[in-house]
Amino acid sequence: MIGSGILKGMAVTLRNFAGSYFDKERLITVQYPEERNPLPENYRNFPFLIYDGDDPHAGLRCVACQICEKECPPQCIYIIKSKDKKPDYVGKPQFYPAVFDIDISVCMSCQICVEVCPFEAIKMDKDFELSQRERFNHLLLRKEQLSKSNHYYHKIHPVEAGAVDKNLADAAAAAEAKKKAAAEAAAKAAAAKAATPNPEAPRQSEAATGVPGSTSAPGQTPPETTKP
Repeated sequence: MIGSGILKGMAVTLRNFAGSYFDKERLITVQYPEERNPLPENYRNFPFLIYDGDDPHAGLRCVACQICEKECPPQCIYIIKSKDKKPDYVGKPQFYPAVFDIDISVCMSCQICVEVCPFEAIKMDKDFELSQRERFNHLLLRKEQLSKSNHYYHKIHPVEAGAVDKNLADAAAAAEAKKKAAAEAAAKAAAAKAATPNPEAPRQSEAATGVPGSTSAPGQTPPETTKP
């Protein structure tokens, strides 16, 4: 029958319209900003930097490798590497960004910076209420504005953050085990070297005294040998 699809669609619309007076789940709109629909787990808006602990500087995961800056298609990331170093999550001294800016007026939320980061230092935020009265200065986010805690990351992306923390913990445990194994191997090698007799010692004694088998110190008269 011609037009049956239209009638079925209108029936669905009428059912939802009437049902919205009795079932809140059928409501399409919400009273924003008092009411907000929950955002899905994989929602993304603009990037932010993650730090561990309470200190945004000491706990910042970024090591200023500048991969995200090079791979960014619109070139909206600007990084200046520090001249000194600080320890990372495994205790290895690393550089950190003295300057890290993102121009969100240019950013297209492609998430390429997240995909190429080898340190799990940059992730996508869910904050979309970023309207400003001025375009150029107020939409250029500095490192202090971009730095957010790992707790915040767990709040907006709980599943993803849990997987990232597990990978970092495994990497730290592997690095610690490797360091411990190297220390044990070095200690065993030193002990084995100390226990092995030095074959050059008798030759050095003979060379010092000029008499085979002599144990006298240099400068002393070797003991007389008894002739048969």
